[in-house]
Order: sequence, then C-alpha cells, then structure tokens
Amino acid sequence: MEQAYLYLVLSGALTILLWTPYILARVFVWGLPTFLHNYPENYPAQEPEPPLWAQRAQRAHLNMVETMPAFIAVVVGAGFIADASTYATIGALAQVFFFARIAHAVVYTLAIPGLRTPVYLVSWAAVLGIAAQAI
Repeated sequence: MEQAYLYLVLSGALTILLWTPYILARVFVWGLPTFLHNYPENYPAQEPEPPLWAQRAQRAHLNMVETMPAFIAVVVGAGFIADASTYATIGALAQVFFFARIAHAVVYTLAIPGLRTPVYLVSWAAVLGIAAQAI
C-alpha cells in the first residue's frame, strides 16, 4: 500500500498546485496591486475577464477537487480492507490515476481536442479499479 499512499499524497499536492496557473493569470489580468488588494473595482459584478486557457485551468482544478474525495476514499478504504496480495495492483492503479490527472490538467488547459474525456475516464477507471481490488 506504500505506493498507493505515495500517489495519494502526490495527488493531494497536485490538487493544491493546480490553482497556480489561473491565479498567476489573475495577477497579470488584474495587476499586482489590485490582486494584493484582493478585489478590483466593482468586483464581483464586473470581474476582469481571464484568458480562456486560465478559465480552462480553473475548471481542471475544480474537476480535480471534485474527484479527490472518491480517490481518497478508495485508497484509504483499500488500506483497511484489501488483501495484501492486491497491494501492488492498487499501487499501480493509484499511479495511473495520478498521471492521468496530470494529463487531464494539461489537455484541458491547452484545449487539445478529443483527449479530455478519455484521459478523465482513465482516471475514473483507476478509482473504480482500486475499489474493485479492495472488495
């Protein structure tokens, strides 16, 4: 289970780091003084428009935030109820999840056509696979 826990930690760190691109875009769009002040004039009624890539990066981050509870639940649950003979498979699936989520963030942010949903489905299949291995 050590490998699964490693990728659980790395996925948590990835979740935290995925906000960085769109926050940096906000700094450039709003300007540093306004960003540090926290709100531009007339915010939120008139929010300065971030670039499309930054909007997609924000949605990729939110998607990761929504996906993490299921991943956490299956990895932690598997640690309690899975048979030791399945630990290597669970660790491999946790690794697949992590790298699929990196790919998802890149594909989503760069708007690469035709890949976002398949990469997302790979990450969900990994979560379901971990659950299946545990039960």
